[in-house]
Amino acid sequence: MSRSQSVEDYLKTIYKLESEISPEKGVSTSRLAEKMGVANASVTNMLKRLSEMKMVNYESYYGSRLTETGEKIALEIIRHHRLLELYLKEILGYSWDEVHDEAEKLEHHISEQFEDKIAELLNHPTEDPHGDPIPSKDGKMPKIKLKPLHSVPIKTPFIVRRVKNQNPELLRYLEKQGLIPGVKVEVLNKEPFDGPVQIRVENQTVTIANNIAEDIFVVENETID
Repeated sequence: MSRSQSVEDYLKTIYKLESEISPEKGVSTSRLAEKMGVANASVTNMLKRLSEMKMVNYESYYGSRLTETGEKIALEIIRHHRLLELYLKEILGYSWDEVHDEAEKLEHHISEQFEDKIAELLNHPTEDPHGDPIPSKDGKMPKIKLKPLHSVPIKTPFIVRRVKNQNPELLRYLEKQGLIPGVKVEVLNKEPFDGPVQIRVENQTVTIANNIAEDIFVVENETID
């Protein structure tokens, strides 16, 4: 079945927003409009269309949730995107702050054969350059238990595994601070009232805003293989 890029973008965005809400709730039209950068009326029209295509369950004043078909397509596009990010970085030499926008342009246009070739070339990876999990070929999203850096106990070793916010300027800043996936970190101090967080990164000490620490996810050091 032929699908437009717009349809795929909506399904992908709904999937990501679903992960931020409780299972019994739907993704609100206003939240989806904000994320897509369009008017509420445009979102409503698209949700009705997706509902007719059996890709979304949509009810006014309740919101939307993906059907099994819609989720399968969303995961396919997310897999394309994250494999492309890793390919761009590891094979073509892009930096981790450049790959997101490039992958956004390419994710809708690669064939399944090309996807398979990339996965094989990269030895079937499970995470992209930012630590986001890559869905499997059969449409399963790996479950990774991570903690946001701002919430972990102080003076306890952790390993950075994921950076959720992919703003290029922020990624460049974090790289300068050494805060990239795979690095060992330890929170030294957390100021109250959403104040800054002081962190030891390998052998240096850095201070970042609390809202940035919320988007850095870590795993306990001893759980790393």
